[in-house]
Amino acid sequence: MTGLVFLILLAIGLPVGLVLCIAALVFILDSGNPLLLDSYPLRLFSSLNNFGLLAIPLFILIGELMNAAGITGRLVRLAAAFVGALRGGLAHINLLANMMVASILGSATAQIAMMTQVMVPEMERAGYPRAFAAGLTAYGGLLGPIIPPSIVFVVYAVLAQVPVRDMLLAGLLPGLLLTGLFLLTVAWLGWRQGFPVGARLSWRGRLAALGAALPMLSIPVVIIGTILGGFGSPTEAAAIGAVVAAGIGLFYTRTLRLRDLPAILLRTGLNTALVLFLVAAAGVFSWVLIFGQVPQAVAVWIQQVATTPVAFLLLVLVVLLLVGTVIDGIPGLIMVVPILLPIATEIYGIHPLHFGVVVSVTLILGLLSPPVGIGLYVAASVGKVGAVEIFRATLPFFAVACLALLILALLPWLSLALI
Repeated sequence: MTGLVFLILLAIGLPVGLVLCIAALVFILDSGNPLLLDSYPLRLFSSLNNFGLLAIPLFILIGELMNAAGITGRLVRLAAAFVGALRGGLAHINLLANMMVASILGSATAQIAMMTQVMVPEMERAGYPRAFAAGLTAYGGLLGPIIPPSIVFVVYAVLAQVPVRDMLLAGLLPGLLLTGLFLLTVAWLGWRQGFPVGARLSWRGRLAALGAALPMLSIPVVIIGTILGGFGSPTEAAAIGAVVAAGIGLFYTRTLRLRDLPAILLRTGLNTALVLFLVAAAGVFSWVLIFGQVPQAVAVWIQQVATTPVAFLLLVLVVLLLVGTVIDGIPGLIMVVPILLPIATEIYGIHPLHFGVVVSVTLILGLLSPPVGIGLYVAASVGKVGAVEIFRATLPFFAVACLALLILALLPWLSLALI
């Protein structure tokens, strides 16, 4: 009964948070246990009673402040100064700028929307196909939820009850791996398709671009340095990063005004509420899954199909790629982690941080996978080009992203080396 209600509500397009809450309520009513109904609101609240979740509004606030402070344009110019003279230089600039923005913003859809506005017109003027420019920007946006700070990783850490600091650090090398593979793909496509070559700057010009962007680069340095150095928790690091971003906007770029802060805080609050409602709904849904012994039933089936940890991870990759095509990253994470994590850790002995990176990156890739692929539609809408055209133009990047997933699944040290 519960499963049928869940699928029907999901099919008619009800928000995932409401689907989880209603499905949990249907299970409780179907069980005939009134004590579970009494515990329902308590479970909703207790799911949010976690200090690590405070990092989410602070990371969102950093992104809003960064937009208002005009940081993105300076990071793009910094990337242009060092790789602009390569064949396909503007495509390299796009990816490197996305990587630098990702280390501050932490949200894929916000990054895709922002960077598409900045990069697509420039690349089209330089002779790149519009669909390729929008698609490349969208794939660069995938780095947002992987390179710290990452809201997706914070949510996973809360669900899996692992340290937020360790989960954020686990995503650093995978993010750099994905960036490197994307840059190699751009270089190969540039050689094959004859992408235009940009102008070469003198070292004086490069140093000037670096000097202009140094204050912006201090934001990820402060965040990651605070966490790595043990000077504070990820939440405290995010708070310091928000103060630095506000200071840069108010006193360095001077594009941020005090009168802008109420609107910035309102947008931060609204976006935070969306994420935290999903987390609260996940807490209730996980609770009823455990009560109904769903993970145990799934574990029995999986053990019949996958006999080794590698086989299990490959099965997870296939299943979650399919899930990611129809469900956004955080809702997908919330739905699958309570079921799959106990199986991964207790039956197959997979490290929860390694499993978190594999699951998170796989679901994030779903942002750019048809038929839903919300990232594709964000890039298509902002870039004024068809989503299908974008997917076709960037098939090599999809293949490379799948290769990166396979590498991450088979090489756990990439996720665990910095812990």
